[in-house]
Amino acid sequence: MKRMKLANPLHYPLAVLAGGLFLVVGVRLVRLPSMVAIPGAAAIATAGATFLKTREPIAIELDNPALSKELQAVRQQAQQLTQTADLLKTEATQVLTTAHQMELLGTVQYACDRTEALPTQIDQFARRMQGKDSLLSVTDLEKQLKDAQLKIQTSSGVAQMQWQNLAHRLEQNITLAQQGEDTRQAQLAQLSTLIAEAGGVLQQLQNKLRTTDFTSAVATEELKDLSDEFKSFQESVEVLVG
Repeated sequence: MKRMKLANPLHYPLAVLAGGLFLVVGVRLVRLPSMVAIPGAAAIATAGATFLKTREPIAIELDNPALSKELQAVRQQAQQLTQTADLLKTEATQVLTTAHQMELLGTVQYACDRTEALPTQIDQFARRMQGKDSLLSVTDLEKQLKDAQLKIQTSSGVAQMQWQNLAHRLEQNITLAQQGEDTRQAQLAQLSTLIAEAGGVLQQLQNKLRTTDFTSAVATEELKDLSDEFKSFQESVEVLVG
């Protein structure tokens, strides 16, 4: 079993603060002997630093500086989308409170919850971008295309158009890979576009949530449609990074 590497508390001010507070409280209020309080404070600071380190995005350097910059921008997009979705989920919980709104609340919450995995998925995606070869083989890209084409057949409206756009992008990637080109930049650009579009739908969801008359069945259905549209964007992202 691989042991977790301890982090240096000096690199994490919050961890040092937690250790310092324990030391002050332990010595002045609880009257702990210094031989107990000092090691305890050090242990708390180290444990806190190690925990904070695990929350940081994985540092991955690509062979192409431009790609590294784009990857960092996509990571930030993913984190912002996750934070926005979390705020929307909290707002929906406060607004949708009656029994007949529980199904709609569940739909919105489910769509928002799925974004929590996005930063981790981006890190997994980043690991696979290391090296000078194309991110995915033609076989992998063809599998993604097949998944997208299946979604086209089983969806409709805006969601179907989204899957058609993704299928077109994947066909372009397959052509690049067959020509021996590096597909990483194209895939990052596509991923960035999908996250940005998902963010736009999330903003529409928030606006609707604040202005919708929930006694109107039509308005409620529009909110549900936006939740489904947001979910389809998430599924498209998962196809690209999965």
